[in-house]
Amino acid sequence: MESVTDKFLRYISYETTSNEDSQTTPSSENQLDLSNLLVDECKKLGLKNITQKEGYVMAFLEKTAENYPKIGFIAHMDTSPDVSGKDIKPNIVKNYDGSVIKLSNGKELSPQDFPDLKLYVGEDIITTDGTTLLGADDKAGIAEIMSAVEYLKENSHIPHGEIAIAFTPDEEIGRGADKFDIKSFGADFAYTMDGGKIGELEFENFNAARVKIIINGRNVHPGYAKDTMINASLIGSHLVTLFPKNETPSATEKYEGFYHLCSFNGTVEECTITYILRDFKSEGLERRKQFVLETVENLNIKYNNAIELEICDEYRNMYEKIKDKKFIIDLAEKAMLKCGVTPIKQPIRGGTDGARLSYMGLACPNIFAGGHNFHGVYEFIPINSMEKARDVIINICTMAKGIK
Repeated sequence: MESVTDKFLRYISYETTSNEDSQTTPSSENQLDLSNLLVDECKKLGLKNITQKEGYVMAFLEKTAENYPKIGFIAHMDTSPDVSGKDIKPNIVKNYDGSVIKLSNGKELSPQDFPDLKLYVGEDIITTDGTTLLGADDKAGIAEIMSAVEYLKENSHIPHGEIAIAFTPDEEIGRGADKFDIKSFGADFAYTMDGGKIGELEFENFNAARVKIIINGRNVHPGYAKDTMINASLIGSHLVTLFPKNETPSATEKYEGFYHLCSFNGTVEECTITYILRDFKSEGLERRKQFVLETVENLNIKYNNAIELEICDEYRNMYEKIKDKKFIIDLAEKAMLKCGVTPIKQPIRGGTDGARLSYMGLACPNIFAGGHNFHGVYEFIPINSMEKARDVIINICTMAKGIK
């Protein structure tokens, strides 16, 4: 069998950065290169009913025993547009000794800045070279799923039910579930392999909304601007000061929600501001949306309706759809314990495809893929964490007899 590490290194060699400005599916053509590779690999493994549609790949491993549920495993192919995912040059640190890891351009991966590094002393770690992200989010998940399926295929004497796997495009820009065919997938329940460090088991996530604010100004020569110029950027600067300073991502944790200023682009003539709103409670998200609406309405009185506002919901807390199906969580927890992994049950301070899929009718909590520091040049993943994630998948499939 090919190692999960070899699979991972092959997958990250494909640039798959998603593009939020594109309206196609997938949003970037190069995601199709990886999806084509995965289709070929599924064929070589002898999986059944392999499909590829607009970048979505689905395949199925036949059952070897009766009285098992049909379980799904899902990972996404795209990487975040926050940092380049082109020409990734991974660095494998053997038997990490707890010291600073030197990257390029004077960058360092230091346990002082990233204390979780201390958890992996003595292990082999894959890092970036300091110029790109690594792509463990979520190509580690893909590698773990493919490795688990390969193991079960080559050990067909092991009893398990039918296994459904899927790889999606554009998760990083919130579109991963847009065209996911729940009916064709047909799983009784599923797991996304898209979590962080080893042990994470997540079935609660933010309720989420996105805000776009456009401020229309009036530009005239500054020497003759009295009572005539309307400076859109100054209005925007006023607006952002009205948001609660202690409810930002850097000031919140655990179950605390936030307002996150994502971008501020302005001139005198026009200013565009984007926020994301996050809250674990539905009523909390509605309160935040109402705050934005009232803030803009009040400023429009002062600035003669210069501000346009758009608020759209993104996803909801999957807990509402999973809380009555605790057996799905129990199964994953037992599967982790069997391979020596301590489950870390915690809320996701973000969202996954699983949140949207749960509301589409497929209960889908999230399991660790093993990486750290996603979306940036300090991303890293311990090899042992990927191997344990693969083992968790295998255990889930083989321990599920009689579960429905």
